[in-house]
Amino acid sequence: MTHRRDVVLDVDERPNTGQWFGLSLQHMFSMFGSTVLVPILVGLNPGIALFSSGVGTLMYLLITRHKIPAYMGSSFSFVVPMMALMKSTGYPGIAQGTIAVGCVYLIVSLIVSQIGSAWIDKVLPPIIVGPIVIVIGLSLASTAAKDATINAATGHYDLRFFAVAMLTMVITIIFNMYCKGFLGLIPILMGIVAGYIVACLFGIVDFTPVMHAHWFSLPHFQVPFVNYHPHLYWGAILSMAPIAFVTMTEHLGHIMVLNELTERDFFKDPGLNRTLAGDGTASIIAGFVGGPPVTSYGENIGVLAITKVHSVYVVGGAAIFAVFFSFVGKLSALIETIPSPVIGGISFLLFGVIASSGLRVLIEHKIDFNVKRNLMISSVILVIGIGNAYLQLGKYQFSGLAVAAILGVILNLILPEKARSEEH
Repeated sequence: MTHRRDVVLDVDERPNTGQWFGLSLQHMFSMFGSTVLVPILVGLNPGIALFSSGVGTLMYLLITRHKIPAYMGSSFSFVVPMMALMKSTGYPGIAQGTIAVGCVYLIVSLIVSQIGSAWIDKVLPPIIVGPIVIVIGLSLASTAAKDATINAATGHYDLRFFAVAMLTMVITIIFNMYCKGFLGLIPILMGIVAGYIVACLFGIVDFTPVMHAHWFSLPHFQVPFVNYHPHLYWGAILSMAPIAFVTMTEHLGHIMVLNELTERDFFKDPGLNRTLAGDGTASIIAGFVGGPPVTSYGENIGVLAITKVHSVYVVGGAAIFAVFFSFVGKLSALIETIPSPVIGGISFLLFGVIASSGLRVLIEHKIDFNVKRNLMISSVILVIGIGNAYLQLGKYQFSGLAVAAILGVILNLILPEKARSEEH
């Protein structure tokens, strides 16, 4: 394919060694903040998240025949059920849910290869996807507020924590709004770094774990039958698996944007079935090593757009660096010492952005809430999801988010286009 003049490196172009090193490192750091924030919120090891992110990306590139410059990072869509599972089953339940998510992707990939993808839009129209994404963001609001105000050591409100959270949030907004180029693409990472410095000034950072950590150490892998003996957790599987359909729609959106950005048609070559299979395989790998579910990252698209570097070799390089840094023990220890008010300050923005993305889906598709059908579907999803009206059947528990998603799909399939009162 002819190299486009406005692109520094096209999809299949190989950079020289110096370019590869610098551009790959830059690309990895653009994904770093979001990738490590998920395990911090859930209580997983950040090193494992980096490892599974890097290995998952390399596997994705392999399955898609090195044709799509997409990076796999920790998914925020599963934070709510993962936090609940961490309290009940521990990581083994999260692992089974994560593997189940990957299996859903593989099953859909197989179906797409046989009958196409038009059915996905019918099962998951914007009236379902938008409210579910809003739920994902807003259901985490109380967690962000608690991190920003409550000192875990005392169990009481701490004004220092609130001040650090607010300063972290403001600094992140400044990076987001006033920085250009690469710095404008990594506001989360820069916000975490700045918030960490502020927290140090307030005297709420404990460096002891960093001092005791080794420079080189294995990530805290959680491998079934090696680190733990797994039991079947149907509740975990059924809480996380339905959300895969939501992240799947995000995946489709990312591929569409990449098509426009690179002037290629990845739905045809290598094919949507391969992109879904790559994404699903990455999550399955994460579940077998101790990481959270992974999915394609919007930050990745932003980096490609601003740097004009679309090379899959650079994305692969970023993945290799992520794996390398996962073995730096002091880095993992440093990440784990980030105090909760810094996470809370970042979360105020991040969870709000997720919720706002759901609103954007509804606005872009011009969903009319004067139509009773739309009002009924969205109302059920929002209240059940945000309120976490979970379903308990014996020892199996379905998260409110999963219940909301399933009910939304059912209502969309059975409700008429118009209510009786709307018929003329």
